[in-house]
Amino acid sequence: MKQSLLDTDILSEFLRGNPKVIEKVADHLKEFGFVSLSIITYYEILNGLLYKDAKKQLQKFEDFIQLNKVIPLTLPMAKTSAIIQADLRKKGTEIGHADTLIAGIAITSELQLITNNTNHFKRIKGLKIDNWTL
Repeated sequence: MKQSLLDTDILSEFLRGNPKVIEKVADHLKEFGFVSLSIITYYEILNGLLYKDAKKQLQKFEDFIQLNKVIPLTLPMAKTSAIIQADLRKKGTEIGHADTLIAGIAITSELQLITNNTNHFKRIKGLKIDNWTL
């Protein structure tokens, strides 16, 4: 197993109780002691839970965050993301700024990105991806 960064869709599946994702997260925790997510994923999940006023899920999410690692956005990560975004724009295959930032964080941090959105992320050269929902 490789050290990994959870994409927003995978973390959502975990919080909803997807057994396959829960098992993979547990395996990752046994090997590394924590899972990583980007500050972008933290924002996306928090925004969704606040919008839905999902107090119970919000507490579960905050408890999860306290035990794991949120990777902030640094200048090198932003630069990597900008290079990716410019390349995708030139090709006409953009995936959206949030996903581009998540990919840039994963690449710069040398982490495998865990996502169910492989169609988007497979467009990015040098990004290692896996899908824990399969």
